[in-house]
Amino acid sequence: MEAGGVPAPAVAAAAKNSWPEVVGLSSEEAKKKIVEDKPEANVQVVPADSFVTMDYNTDRVRVFVDSTDKVTKAPRIG
Repeated sequence: MEAGGVPAPAVAAAAKNSWPEVVGLSSEEAKKKIVEDKPEANVQVVPADSFVTMDYNTDRVRVFVDSTDKVTKAPRIG
């Protein structure tokens, strides 16, 4: 709450960390949605069976796609 009992903006509480709604979309459609929600995101499209580093990066969102360029699992920050 802010001073005077007025609720603080809900922006921080509503910050997204995953995008399950893009599963099944093309990589370009998924990237567009993710950037709408998190403009500073470094969106990386990766084949679903690829090895990736396990380091955590708050600006990175990996989008795993199949051979038809469809998102296979919910992208998330990391």
